[in-house]
Amino acid sequence: MTNPNPSFDDGLDRLEALVQRLEAGNLGLEDALREFEEGVGLSRTLQQQLAAAQRRVEVLKQGLGGEYRAEPLEGDQA
Repeated sequence: MTNPNPSFDDGLDRLEALVQRLEAGNLGLEDALREFEEGVGLSRTLQQQLAAAQRRVEVLKQGLGGEYRAEPLEGDQA
């Protein structure tokens, strides 16, 4: 059984392994469907982790007086 909340790196490694097995074309229909469904779920989890990481990124912007201030990354809705 796979970890439902893997780290980003572990999840990406698992997703790459799933894609390689699916692309090899050696799986039966049921196994291929099961791995495809796992890959879709894993892809969604990884996208959520990336969105959360993007919200945490701040950009340093220089003010007119030369000082720097941290602002949320453009496009941040939080």
